[in-house]
Amino acid sequence: MDLNKNNTRISLYWKCQLIGWGIVSIYWAYTVYTRDNYGVLYTLLNYILDISIGIFLTHIYRRFALKAKWSSLSIKKLLIRLVPTILLLAVLYVLINNLKWYAFRTLFVIKNVDFLESIIYWDPILLTGLRLMSIWLLAYHLYHYYQKEVVTAKENAELSLIVKKAQLDNLSAQLNPHFLFNSLNSIKSLVIENPNVARRAIDLLSDLLRSSLYEKDKDLIPIKNELSLVYDYIELEKMRFEERLQLKINIKEEVMNYKVPTLSIQLLIENAIKHGIDLKVGGGVVFLTIKKSDSNIHIKVENPGVINQHKNVGLGLKNLKKRLEIQYKNNASFSLTAKENDCVVAEIIIPMHIEDEKI
Repeated sequence: MDLNKNNTRISLYWKCQLIGWGIVSIYWAYTVYTRDNYGVLYTLLNYILDISIGIFLTHIYRRFALKAKWSSLSIKKLLIRLVPTILLLAVLYVLINNLKWYAFRTLFVIKNVDFLESIIYWDPILLTGLRLMSIWLLAYHLYHYYQKEVVTAKENAELSLIVKKAQLDNLSAQLNPHFLFNSLNSIKSLVIENPNVARRAIDLLSDLLRSSLYEKDKDLIPIKNELSLVYDYIELEKMRFEERLQLKINIKEEVMNYKVPTLSIQLLIENAIKHGIDLKVGGGVVFLTIKKSDSNIHIKVENPGVINQHKNVGLGLKNLKKRLEIQYKNNASFSLTAKENDCVVAEIIIPMHIEDEKI
């Protein structure tokens, strides 16, 4: 699939090169044939060489620009580089055309002509070179910026859909009938035994729903906000698991304002409880560690259990992996691995974003 796309892109490039320079060179061929009264063979040869010169110079630039990744630069940085590049290409255009005229005048007009005497159209050729190279470079980069904007728009639209789907899946996982049944039964028994705790449980259910609704339009939220949701979720789950569920965290205050994908940590905790603690008779401890290293944030959740190789990764984790891929390109990673002593570790590594930083 990718190969076909690359072939299509290259084919379009060469079509534009041949058609564009072919049309431009027609003017010069017409001028040579009508004004200078040169023969058909000379005119045809001049036409082919003009096309070749244009393609040669611009193709060399294209290879350099691709290698230097100029298309990924900001417009301001790109323009600073394009101005001297256009001037250099225009000078090369003049030199190559003068060499061509020198060769033609030697072969077809005057024998043993001096090279300096062959420079007859230096000024107009330089102006022509400046115009042609400016038009070509601007058209080339405008096309690539347009393609980049189209891809970015598609990725943002896809990310928005995935986030909304993840939110719905998350709410469904948290507030599914089985979860509600267990929670309401616990609340029901607490109404008589401990009304204060029952009221707290009702508040937790409300907070979970409210937090999910308030954060629904955000792709990224500060870690401190995400942890608030996690604490409510754990407190509510402890009503069902009681002492079977323990949470130990290792998080420094310095990371609290960094942003993470919405509901990402909560999803890892939920997965640890569902596929780890819930399957253990004696329950266990969920360890949550968040730290920064270099320019990345490391989020790690450990729980007792094993990875069932015969079951696919849950829908929530699949959505999380896809969100990381789109949000951070190749700069983020997600892993789910089995360690010794029946321990499963889920880890997310993402670039650092400050709370007030524009994403």
